[in-house]
Amino acid sequence: MSYFNIAIECASQDVLREIQSERLRDIVKRNYENVPLYRQKLDELGIKPEDIKTIDDIVKLPFTYKQDLRDTYPFGLMAVPREDLVRIHASSGTTGKQTVVAYTQNDIDVWSECAARSIVGAGGSKDDFVHVSYGYGLFTGGLGLHYGAECLGATAIPVSSGNTDRQIQIMQDYGSDILCCTPSYAMYIGETVREKGIDPTTLKVRAGIFGAEPWTQEMRREIEKSLAIKAYDIYGLSEIAGPGVASECEEQDGMHINEDYFYPEIIDPDTGERLPDGEFGELVFTCIGKEALPLIRYRTRDICSITHEKCKCGRTLARMSKTRGRTDDMLIIRGINVFPSQIESVLLELGMDPNYQIIVDRKNNLDTLEVQVEINEKIFSDTIRSLEEVEQKIAAALQSTLSIAARVRLLEPKSIERSMGKAKRVIDKRAQ
Repeated sequence: MSYFNIAIECASQDVLREIQSERLRDIVKRNYENVPLYRQKLDELGIKPEDIKTIDDIVKLPFTYKQDLRDTYPFGLMAVPREDLVRIHASSGTTGKQTVVAYTQNDIDVWSECAARSIVGAGGSKDDFVHVSYGYGLFTGGLGLHYGAECLGATAIPVSSGNTDRQIQIMQDYGSDILCCTPSYAMYIGETVREKGIDPTTLKVRAGIFGAEPWTQEMRREIEKSLAIKAYDIYGLSEIAGPGVASECEEQDGMHINEDYFYPEIIDPDTGERLPDGEFGELVFTCIGKEALPLIRYRTRDICSITHEKCKCGRTLARMSKTRGRTDDMLIIRGINVFPSQIESVLLELGMDPNYQIIVDRKNNLDTLEVQVEINEKIFSDTIRSLEEVEQKIAAALQSTLSIAARVRLLEPKSIERSMGKAKRVIDKRAQ
């Protein structure tokens, strides 16, 4: 078993707590002195920096929300002078103003190390060619894994996303060892490999590091089959750092959180109370190792659980489960909570390809749910009666899983637009 930083990745809980406590005290003091919003939040609670002595005191601190970044757009939450910044990233801004994040050189070094730990956790080494097909630019994905590969001493291939034929040609010609992209794009690459008549076992690539969008265990198996690789999950979000906040090891039993830099909590999303290990709730992070944007108790809206049990790989870092969805993309349909990941699991368990869209509408004051499923060539050639049976089978399985009826529409192959980045799965017409 290999590690990038064994002293931290296999540290005792006492050592980790000491590091976390020291870094928490530091960021609370710096935020109080340099960030007006945090000073206001702490003053309203009657809390001074000297009141925070250990990591256990974190529960005294206020939450930070995405709206706080928008309200202080673009640089109002920075805890260092602008001249100390070396890079800026930002979210896509699809639901309002972009959330702008910035980094000092030390922040970049921290992020790079965390991404390097992720690559090693997936079986990578300095001898590998790391094929980065995440988008480059303001999005954190591409540069995060790129710098992680270079930090490890591996060779980064900065392909970025798109031009899938060229991606495959590079994989063949350069001998890419590790593929990094969104899971939906990995599925598309695998689909294209199959269509081109290429035997995936002839490609040198042996592992994939996939993130930036939720994906299921069923989708993992589909990707591993289509590309003949082992698929690893990686977690990150721009407000915290980017990819590398947490990632799977070769045991694939949860994602190890780099908790020496990003302290995790699970809370009840309604009450804000902390939940114990094993219970699902909203994931909250405090950036205890960052300089430019050390967010305190940032509510990610992602739903998951964590455990502090030692992993079979030897790492002692806390592990988070795959996210079950988000509190803000959870669909409430006729009073029922529905996550897109539940629908994806049903489709893949029934042998469908993971190309689908969820259409939510309201007719005559009643919510409607339609799941459009793209079928493969083999099913498409079946008789109308056979197709109707497939629709009924999917509808019944969805009813059983969701406790709500859904209309199922089968679509022709290639009728749903392919995504080179994050796939758009849900169209909610109720908000239009």
